[in-house]
Amino acid sequence: MADLHIQISRDKGGIAGQIASELRDAVRGGRLAPGTRLPATRDLAGDLQVSRGVVVEAYEQLVAEGFLVSRVGAGTRVTPVPPARVAPRRRAAAQERPTPVRPTSDTPACAPYYGHRPTSPDLSHFPRERWLAAVRHVLATVPSDALDYGDPGGVPELREELAGYLRRVRAADARPENLIIVGGVAQGLSLVLHVLSQRRALRLAVEDPTSHRQVPLLRRAGAHLVPVPVDEDGLDVRRLSGDAVLVTPAHQFPTGVVLSPSRRAALMEWVHVGGRVILEDDYDAEFRFDRDPVGCLQGLAPDRVILSGSVSKALAPGLRLGWVAAPPDLAEDVRRARGELDLGSPVIEQYALAHFLRTGGYDKHLRRMRREYRRRRDALVRALACELPAISVKGIDAGLHVYLELPDGWDEPRTARVARELGLSAEPVGPMRQSPGKPAVVVGFARLPGHKAAEAVQGLKVRMSGHVTD
Repeated sequence: MADLHIQISRDKGGIAGQIASELRDAVRGGRLAPGTRLPATRDLAGDLQVSRGVVVEAYEQLVAEGFLVSRVGAGTRVTPVPPARVAPRRRAAAQERPTPVRPTSDTPACAPYYGHRPTSPDLSHFPRERWLAAVRHVLATVPSDALDYGDPGGVPELREELAGYLRRVRAADARPENLIIVGGVAQGLSLVLHVLSQRRALRLAVEDPTSHRQVPLLRRAGAHLVPVPVDEDGLDVRRLSGDAVLVTPAHQFPTGVVLSPSRRAALMEWVHVGGRVILEDDYDAEFRFDRDPVGCLQGLAPDRVILSGSVSKALAPGLRLGWVAAPPDLAEDVRRARGELDLGSPVIEQYALAHFLRTGGYDKHLRRMRREYRRRRDALVRALACELPAISVKGIDAGLHVYLELPDGWDEPRTARVARELGLSAEPVGPMRQSPGKPAVVVGFARLPGHKAAEAVQGLKVRMSGHVTD
């Protein structure tokens, strides 16, 4: 039985998070070896003088992230697959550097407009005043030379702040020198696949169903796509083949499921064979409503996992600010490719985001929007349960969209079209599939005010009443 040497501060609060962080660091650093059995939750709670529920919560979080495994009769142990060791970090002192959306043409003018895509955030809540303050701070403090051509990998101040944020919030093993600032996840994936496909012909496993908008991008970047089914536990790792896999473990699009702990463990075993890599799209990780977000896969295997994220859902897609966290050799190649294909992201916006992160504005905005989006999702789900109980809501309580399996006889394209005419953001799932599945539509709720949910669902019920097919 391991002696854990856990240090907690009762003044800081969040005791379960502190325990999880201490254990996570112990596993990464090698102090807790693979297979090590941890104390029973009751025993550790007694040692730390905290309630057993706090320790249970910490253990459950690390099981979900893949650092621990728990089996009845065998206790809780460190996962058998060792994560990459964490090298000492060089922490440089951070320097203080100083029109409404319109309906699309196919939306009737009389209908309210709540979104362009099911994944769109509510842009009316963009923190304009705080962002303007950040931009003003940048323009008043950064030296003139900072506005020149710079490192195509991004402004050092932003990479420093992002590395700290990703370590703190996403349990990532992120370092400034391994981060590349890009124009969103799409560009990040394009650059990574461009680099990987230059090394060898790349067979890339992708989730089925997946975003149909992403498929042309992946193919253009040089990947040969291999669809892999997704079920209620996420990507079916048993069906994996190829050299790499693109996965959205925090909240899969479109199904809304989260990659289960057992699948995470299996994926870690798969990636450690034959020089394979994982491309992790950290989609919707900011908006988990029923519990703390599960840590990213990259924190388990930073030498094999390439993490991509952006502020598109948290702030606005139009900012075109994202990042890639990659192993050192690959990070350098991606940075070089960025310099050859594009000279970098807008500098003022990068400094503004760094300031926004440093001063706590980003965290504050996320907390506010997490509460608001939860209210909107709850209102939509309640309305569906009341008015259209034959529709099945799938996926976890998270994100900006819901996955709706339709009743027998309902046609995907017509349902999506009717929903759009009622002002909802909806898309049929059929074009996102490579293999057959139950009829379903994806509906975004981020721009649907809670008090309008019942009205929209009632309209859908009336319009679809007695419908079988077109």
